[in-house]
This record gives sequence, C-alpha cells and structure tokens, in this order.
Amino acid sequence: MIGVGYLGRFHAQKYQALADVELVGVVDIDQKRAHEVGEECGCRSFTNYHELLPLVDAVSIVVPTSDHFPVALTCLEQNIDVLLEKPMTVTLAQADELIDQADARQAILQVGHLERFNPAVMAIKPLLTSPVFIESHRLAPFKPRGVDVDVVLDLMIHDIDIILTIIESPLKTIHTVGAPVVTATTDIANARLIFENGATANITVSRIAMATSRKMRIFQPGSHITVDFANKKVMTIDLGDELQENGLPKQTTEVRSFPGGDALYSEIEQFIHHVRTRTRPDVSGREGRNALDVVLQVIDQIKAHQQLELFQHLRSPRTHG
Repeated sequence: MIGVGYLGRFHAQKYQALADVELVGVVDIDQKRAHEVGEECGCRSFTNYHELLPLVDAVSIVVPTSDHFPVALTCLEQNIDVLLEKPMTVTLAQADELIDQADARQAILQVGHLERFNPAVMAIKPLLTSPVFIESHRLAPFKPRGVDVDVVLDLMIHDIDIILTIIESPLKTIHTVGAPVVTATTDIANARLIFENGATANITVSRIAMATSRKMRIFQPGSHITVDFANKKVMTIDLGDELQENGLPKQTTEVRSFPGGDALYSEIEQFIHHVRTRTRPDVSGREGRNALDVVLQVIDQIKAHQQLELFQHLRSPRTHG
C-alpha cells in the first residue's frame, strides 16, 4: 500500500482481510501514520515507497493525484502490477504513458473507479437496453479533505465513467456550467453530454450541498431505472401494454436492495483476481483514460466560460448610483 491516508488505510484493511494475500507493507510520508496503519494491519511500514518495491508483486497507489503518474510509472517499470486511484493522472499524456508501459510489460493496470463495484451499479447491467436519457445527481456537504482538485475531478468523474459504459456510442458534444463558491476551484458543476446516437446524459455535482444525495436515473424505451448509490438500491419501473384510466401505460415497480455489498473489497478482490489470472480489468487504464478525457474537456469548458464572463464583466461600463 503506497499512501495510507483516509482512503489508503481502508485499502490496507481490505488486503489484510484477504486470506490468500500477504500485505507486505504500507508506505506514507507521514512516519507516524505509516507506523499506525502498519501496526493495525500487522505489516511493515515505510516512508519511502522505493524500499517496498523489491518485496512485492502488486501495489495499491492512493497518493495525491499529482503524484499518481511518477509513482505508478516507477512501479510499472519494475514490472509491478498497479491498482491506481482515480483520477488516474493529471494529463492524458501521462495516462497514455502508463497504458503504454503496462502494455509493453504485460502488467496489470487497474484504475480505482470505485462506483463500478457498487452492487447497485453491477445489478443494472442486465436491465439496460437502449438508454436515451440519463439524469445524475451527486451532491455532498463540504469537507476540507480532497479540495486539492475541483468537484469535476473529485465527484463527477464517477458518473462520467459509469455513463460511458452505459451509452455505447461516441460522445458528440459537451455543454457545461460551473462555479467556485467555497474554494478557489469549481465546487458546483453541471455537464450535459450528447452522444452520436442521440442519447443524452445530464450530470450535476456539488460539494457544498446541505445533504448527501447520489442517484442516477436511466430512461429507456419501456422502462425507467433509478440507482441509489448511497443506499445501494435499484428501482425499476416497467411500462406494460395495457393502459390505465389516465391514458398512461400500467407500471410494474420493483425495488432491490444490496445492504451487504462492499464496493472497495470487491474492487480489490477483482484486482487480485486479475493479477493472478493475468486478465484485463473491466476498469483498465483505457477506461480510466476515457473518463479522464471527458472530465478534462468539462473542466476546460467551465474555465473558458468563467474567463469569458470575467472578461465581459471587466469590459462592461461601470455605473454609479
């Protein structure tokens, strides 16, 4: 485990819980933190990840996003399989370099898009036919942790990654709005993705909301699916051929819950499976890059809008009352 802050500690706990995996060591630049998590998980602790690499077959990397590329590249160059937290890198060029390195060395590169392993998300796969419209809201109260990146990289990337797997069509256009409210980066944003097959996804994210809400609604001919990420529930509404008195088709509603699912455990379990079988992860570097590509376009467009608005404001004549 390289990086055992808030999320990295949970990674270490999951590895320690796997009976057929040896957690060799944990790394953190904070020596006290590394020692605490090492003691908790019954393994060695380090402050320099280079000391750990000769001892391991695979690593989880949960360091600040700006450090993802150099740390992951070093591991891949030493033929070590990598589970890399999202977003995989800061730039597409960095993502491409990691993918190339993994391919050249036949190493496993999996990106930590955790919501893919939410049992509610996994349950909707057989229910999808031809989605035409997706409405997604991911809202959270403000927390100081994680504000080194804007809300698009922090939160919206989850929904973009899922939507890119749901709608099997190239992306055509993107329309965005967003604004900084509490931090110097974007804290609330909306993106409308329009695909070449006509399908549309409308995504809203906020990290300054009053309450947490993580839901996605998927509309397709004859049915409507609601995914509640936080409560791990899926509601399906199927429309029948028979009409009601109001003229609408009769509806059949089913709600399924998955209270026992552990997305992080499933993600790590799948990573270990791919390490052992040398098979391609569902969320490989290429899927991580695809999500990053769209996210960076959203961020660039929001920044361009903000700069244009500032320019227009500065050029507008001032009024005095």
